[in-house]
Order: sequence, then C-alpha cells, then structure tokens
Amino acid sequence: MFTARELSSPVAAIREEHAPDAVVVDCDRDFETLAPAQAEDLGLLVDSLEPATYPAAWLPEDAPELLARYASSDFTVGMPGDGSITWTHQTDPPTVIVKPRVEGSPEPFLDFLLAEALVEVGLEVPEHFLGFFEEEYRNLEQATALDPAGTYQIAAALYDGWTGLHTRDVFAAWDEDGTHPELADAWHDAGTRLEDRVSGLPGAVARGETDFADATELACAAIKHALELPAPFDALDTDAYRDHGPDYAVTWAEKTFDALED
Repeated sequence: MFTARELSSPVAAIREEHAPDAVVVDCDRDFETLAPAQAEDLGLLVDSLEPATYPAAWLPEDAPELLARYASSDFTVGMPGDGSITWTHQTDPPTVIVKPRVEGSPEPFLDFLLAEALVEVGLEVPEHFLGFFEEEYRNLEQATALDPAGTYQIAAALYDGWTGLHTRDVFAAWDEDGTHPELADAWHDAGTRLEDRVSGLPGAVARGETDFADATELACAAIKHALELPAPFDALDTDAYRDHGPDYAVTWAEKTFDALED
C-alpha cells in the first residue's frame, strides 16, 4: 500500500535540513482517514508505531465520530482537511504520506507541498488540531455555536493558520537568502493564486456566496503565504496568535461570532 517516494533535489535538501529521519511514501489509494489495519502497514517501512491518544474530556459530546476515533487508542492516520499530503509523528521515524490525488499537480507546487510537510515535521507542531486546542476545543465549540462539522472546519482552519505563522518564516527565508529559489517561486505563485479570493472574502460572505467556515479556511490558508488579510481574519495574522495559540483562537472566535450575531 505504501512505497518509498523518490524526492526531487530541492525537496531532498529540505528533508536534510528540517527532518532528516523522515520517511516519505506514496500511498496507492486516496483517503481522509486510514483504517487502523491499513495504517499499520506503515510498520513495514519504519522502526516502530506509537498511536496517539487524547483525553475524551477534550471532546464535546457531539464531536464527529472520526474525531472521537482519532482521540481513542486506535491507530488513526490522516483526518478530513489534511489535503493531498499528510504526515504523522505516530511512527518512528515520522512519515510523510503522498496521496494519489496529487497526480496532475504542477511539479513545482507538489515540491512546495512536500517541503511544507517536512518543515512542519521538523517544527514538531501537533499533527492535528486536537493536539493544539486540547481542552480548549470544548470552549471553541461554545464560541462558534456551529454544528459539529462546522466547529471541526473552523478548528482545522485556525490550526492551519497558527502553523502557517511558524512555517512562513522558513518559506520567506528561501527567497531572502536564495537557498531554495525553486521552492520560493512556488510559494509565491501559490500565494498569488489565493490573493484575489482572499481580498474578496468580506463581500463573498456578505452576499452569501461563501459561508463563514469556508472563509476562515481560505483566510487561514493564506497566512503561510504572508498575504494581507481582511477583517476579522487579520487579527489572526499576529504575534499574539503565534505566541498564545489556542487561548487566542478561542477569544477571536468568541468576539467574531458575537459580532456576526449583532
């Protein structure tokens, strides 16, 4: 089910710099969450497996079933919202998994996605928002007053934005010091493609063309590209969010959703 992936020179250099022990594999089928039996096939490529578990008290009673399974002792790899490439610290060494859906993507963009995953692995940030929010996830649910799927989407977006505040310094350095020009160009290009959509978010939400959870997802995805964000998302592009993480995210959600109701 998994085969070792040959890396381009730029991506191999990023692995050497940020996550030299990481294993990068192709998966032969698309997935959001791998069944435990399939995930355990990773054991053939790594030294050991150590499933992550989280306290049930962190979850609201109506949490999505997949999130409850992720928090349990089941070996769960990949979750909705992970995108075309996911990674896990539940293997030793950590593993980056490339899904078949990347087929047809421009090679420079794919290299950027791989490099981004390796940078995240090296930063040792949580691999999922539950490890970021911890017990604050319940408070986030209360702040948003959304259904379980909506809360999940907002949480995943906010975590993506917080991670982007850490990774974009690395991406910007590729450009500033000229060490990885191909990856820097791909980073800029991906940001340019988002720019018009992000600047138009307030109008799209006001016209009902985009719901607020989708808007949050797009805005938070833009943070790693250092794009200028419209209000209220610009409050997430701050050192305060980078430093205070989940507490700040919950406060932002409380203020934002209170304003939406007024």
